Amino acid sequence: MAKIIVVTSGKGGVGKTTTSASFSAGLANRGFKTVVIDFDVGLRNLDLIMGCENRIVYDFVDVITGNAKLTQALVKDKQLENLYILPASQTRDKDALTDEGVAAVMKELNELGFDYIVCDSPAGIERGAQLAMYHADEALIVTNPEISSVRDSDRVIGLLQSRTKKAEEGSSVREHLIVTRYNPERAAQGEMMDLDTIANEILRVPLIGVIPESNAVLEASNHGQPVIHYPESAAGQCYDDIVARFLGEERPLRHLDVKKKGFFQRLFGG
Repeated sequence: MAKIIVVTSGKGGVGKTTTSASFSAGLANRGFKTVVIDFDVGLRNLDLIMGCENRIVYDFVDVITGNAKLTQALVKDKQLENLYILPASQTRDKDALTDEGVAAVMKELNELGFDYIVCDSPAGIERGAQLAMYHADEALIVTNPEISSVRDSDRVIGLLQSRTKKAEEGSSVREHLIVTRYNPERAAQGEMMDLDTIANEILRVPLIGVIPESNAVLEASNHGQPVIHYPESAAGQCYDDIVARFLGEERPLRHLDVKKKGFFQRLFGG
């Protein structure tokens, strides 16, 4: 049976779509049949990061409204045999998604033999985000090390614990925390929140990965590739670690050491 994972946050621009792309690519690269769904109707960009924007003929809303079959709307990834994308519509609004329609798509994807269904949620706590998380078995909660982002993530956790199918059944969605754009030097100087405060004091969600600030994220996005395909980059390595930890492998967190300043940096305050 397919496992459904929602990638979510309260605040926009924290790296949800980057995470959805790399996480799904990492699962597919390990042999799992994986589909990633863009729930951000009207503002889609998952297809850009996955490099498949020119291949889209039908989208998520077309399937829900009966204008296309699911198999017609699924776009096969260029690099990975086991990876598919279900793009969002750019011309409709979020009201085009219905509870029944989303449930039917999830059911059919399960029948098609997918191992993992990754739901790239829109930002916020409105209808689109709630539909993305409703069927989830597990959640990747993405946040930046700033108070507004962490606070909004805390609100999303409340929804995960109360407005999901799992909650209705008396169970719970398994939660994982990802902190993006983290800079250990700035955290050590008190310029951004530290990991212990975010994960253990405020959100109290198990930390599955930390993505450092990296130019590779922008470079990969501009080339239409998930950054996990850049294994020499810090961000690519950390996303690969996240997938490994999700699958039960133990890996230490990396790229978190504070770099010691050289003599001239200390002398001139660099």
